[in-house]
Amino acid sequence: MSEELEKLFEYYRQGDNQYQIAGGEKGCYKLANDFYDVMEKLPESRKILFMHPGDLTESREKLARFLAGYMNGPELYEQKYGPLALGPAHSHLAIGSAEKDAWLLCMEKALEMQDWSEEFKAFMLMRLQTPASRIQNRP
Repeated sequence: MSEELEKLFEYYRQGDNQYQIAGGEKGCYKLANDFYDVMEKLPESRKILFMHPGDLTESREKLARFLAGYMNGPELYEQKYGPLALGPAHSHLAIGSAEKDAWLLCMEKALEMQDWSEEFKAFMLMRLQTPASRIQNRP
C-alpha cells in the first residue's frame, strides 16, 4: 500500500469519518439495501440468501444499524436490539469459507453501487472482511 493510501486510510479511521463519508444513517441503509438486493440476484449467494427469513426487512435494518456502529457512527444496532456478538448471533448457521466469500462478494457488489471514492470502497471492503471472518464457524 502506498504511503498516500495509508494516510488516507488513517484519515478514514479517525472519529466518525467513515460514517460521515458513507452518508450517515441514510448511507448505511442504502448500502444494506443494495447488499440484500445483490444477494437476491446473485446465483453465488443463493445459499446464504436461504439462511435468512423470507422477508428481508429486519435483516436489512439489522445490517444498516450494524454498519452505522461499525463505521464509528451511533450504535443504532445496540439501541434497538441490545449488544451484538457476531459469532454467537450467527452460531446456529453453518458458515464456512464459501458462505463468507459469498457474503463478501455481495458486499463488494453493493459497495460498487455507492457514490463513494474508489479508495473508500476499497477501505470498507477491507474492513468488512473482519466481521465476515468472525461469523465463519466452519472450514
